[in-house]
Amino acid sequence: MGMQRSLPAERILGRGHPRVDAREILTKYGTVIALLLLVVVASFASPRFLSPVNLMNVLRQTAIVGVLGIGMTFVILTAGIDLSVGATLALSAVLLAGTLDATGNIWLAMAAALLVGAFVGLANGLGVTLGRVQPFVMTLGMLGIARSLAFLYTKGEPIPVLEMDFLKLGIGYLWRIPVPSIVFLALLAVAAFALHYTRFGRSVYAVGSNEEAARLSGISVGRDKVLVYVISGLTAAAGAILYTAQFAAAPAIAGEGYELDAIAAVVVGGTSLFGGQGGVVGTFIGALIIGILSNALNLMGVSPFAQPLAKGALIILAVLLVGRGRRS
Repeated sequence: MGMQRSLPAERILGRGHPRVDAREILTKYGTVIALLLLVVVASFASPRFLSPVNLMNVLRQTAIVGVLGIGMTFVILTAGIDLSVGATLALSAVLLAGTLDATGNIWLAMAAALLVGAFVGLANGLGVTLGRVQPFVMTLGMLGIARSLAFLYTKGEPIPVLEMDFLKLGIGYLWRIPVPSIVFLALLAVAAFALHYTRFGRSVYAVGSNEEAARLSGISVGRDKVLVYVISGLTAAAGAILYTAQFAAAPAIAGEGYELDAIAAVVVGGTSLFGGQGGVVGTFIGALIIGILSNALNLMGVSPFAQPLAKGALIILAVLLVGRGRRS
């Protein structure tokens, strides 16, 4: 008798359904699952969490970090980093407030903020590409420069903003939704379209996946790297507009620590620090997770000195999961 060929267990038992891979599910939908679990835990931890007023506050508070996270996503997708976004926000905010105080022209003031943000981003991009300075070092240096310039401009005193038409950008509502949240969602939609439906977006992923291969395929790597830092600077300036309108003042310490929250939102949202993997939709979910976590900890009366511990643990866990998913 010849040797019988063994049949797979699925065929013997009459079951040919593919096996569900829990690791694959966690890799694909881990951030969504984490967001839902966090909402459930927060709602049980504090009865005030699900109140309409508190949910609107969460959306408003998430908007600024979320806007910064959009630009940070572009940079990290190219395997870069931008530590200067918080300081860029401060410099843009004080120049916006100073211009508004001097001219009374809202559009001119916002244009000045965006111009400053773009200039800082351009300096970062040129330093990384032409100067061949490591992104961490270049943007860390720019953090100090921008923050110092903000203090020099204000002499350490916050600049108040009293123009009500401008303040509506920070404290107003449209269709019962906070205006900052609408701005965040609009920028998110533009960024998602740019990343997934334009040649520039495909180039960003290519540069982050394999820079040398992207260069050999004809992609202008240096130009695209400069552009992503300019985008990061512009989104930092957009965050400055929302910050100034929300708090009715522009202090030189504005945005302090925001760079860490922005990076956390991007990484928790599934974008790899090695580049080439992720997107702004994940950043949106990551920003919500960071915002809800901060809000829940505040409602539970957790000390603000202990809150960075939870955020830090969340970042480490997200990096571990993304790295494991990438290897698998």
